[in-house]
Amino acid sequence: MRTTQIFYASSLYGIATLAAAIDSGFFPPADRRLLLVSNNARTPETSPAPDTAPGFERLRGRFDGVVSWNEAIAPFHPGGWSPRRDDLPLWERYLRLRWGLGDDRIALAVESLQVAPALTVAQLFPDAPVDVYADGLMSYGPTRDAIDPLVGERVRRLLHLDLVPGLEPLLLAEFGVTPEVVPAEAFREVIAELAEAAPPGGGEEEGAVLLLGQYLAALGILTPQEEEDLHLRMMWAAVERGHRRIVFKPHPTAPASWTRALELSAADLGVELSVLTDPVLAEVVYRRARPALVVGCFSTALLTANAFYGIPVARIGTEPLLDRLTPYQNSNRIPLTIVDALVPEVSGEADGTDETDRTLTMGELTGLVKAVGFAMQSRIRPDLRGPAEEFLATRLDARTLRYFKRRRLTALGLPGGAPVPRGAAVRKMVRGARRLRRAALR
Repeated sequence: MRTTQIFYASSLYGIATLAAAIDSGFFPPADRRLLLVSNNARTPETSPAPDTAPGFERLRGRFDGVVSWNEAIAPFHPGGWSPRRDDLPLWERYLRLRWGLGDDRIALAVESLQVAPALTVAQLFPDAPVDVYADGLMSYGPTRDAIDPLVGERVRRLLHLDLVPGLEPLLLAEFGVTPEVVPAEAFREVIAELAEAAPPGGGEEEGAVLLLGQYLAALGILTPQEEEDLHLRMMWAAVERGHRRIVFKPHPTAPASWTRALELSAADLGVELSVLTDPVLAEVVYRRARPALVVGCFSTALLTANAFYGIPVARIGTEPLLDRLTPYQNSNRIPLTIVDALVPEVSGEADGTDETDRTLTMGELTGLVKAVGFAMQSRIRPDLRGPAEEFLATRLDARTLRYFKRRRLTALGLPGGAPVPRGAAVRKMVRGARRLRRAALR
């Protein structure tokens, strides 16, 4: 019987990670390898799909074919649709016919298994073993939703880039999934291929400062005006540090007006500003022109710059977001926490290359991530209570308290929560309040 491997990806970064994993021998030979691409943008009709991004053709050779999830389920949106459970066998037959799979054995490699469309794809092929590959810093956090054991128990491995050496991902550990590191050198070689194929543009100047836009307004984390102001503050801070050449890499779907505001401010400051108009990966810019500094909020690209290319990095705007990010279980919390804990503030004098510049040691960071992970998903990862209590009992201070909410610590009975009043009646009332709180968090 033939074996077909299906690799699902929704971004060029994900495809590059898959290519590096394939090149490193993580996937055995198969009769056929299909790349399943999905465009999860809010309006896919007006946004480019991953397989149309500059440089994709250099990666296509790893696969025997490319198929579109958007086309297969049209007119539904990939992020908001999943079939009814009773219709799963019907959809599996439909996809096998559409993609010419016949009776092939299927093996899956997907990203973001907690949500559609990756979860949907895994459900549609119920007999397929599943490998999950990490989509950036979120892999270091806990699984954000309880996954059906019929899917979770089929996951064999979590493949991830070693963005924070020494830190082990929490994702899917409740199923005993083993994390495996995709070699950094293999990823850099894939980026080199993309860099050779990418069109020339802004950011080619070595020694400039690269500003990373994330479009947090689209996620409801910031308002559009706040995010525009954040980009301006990035540039002003870089100028204060003595830099006169700035490169801005906007998010592909961000409003063009934000770029205009930066251009006007750059003219007032008398600095040279370039804007990357082509949707290339930040890592391609690192490869083609080594920036003097990379500034961002909590983008994964900050960590790839420092860990894979040795480029100094700096953060801005993370501290207020720690308080504003809602709900507490928001899967952006772990990336935000890691960047805030490891990356120096752009207004400081540290250049990000010296280990002594880091606020937390790696051991402390491991404890912090486990504690935050338990506070986020205590029902999914009850095994993290012990490490969380140990960290909070020994490391909770004015600096680390910002990563937690006192009300949540109180509800979970963790060190650092509000003291419980004495008296049987009062204790009974508090226990009742805690039960209500826990029910609300489910």
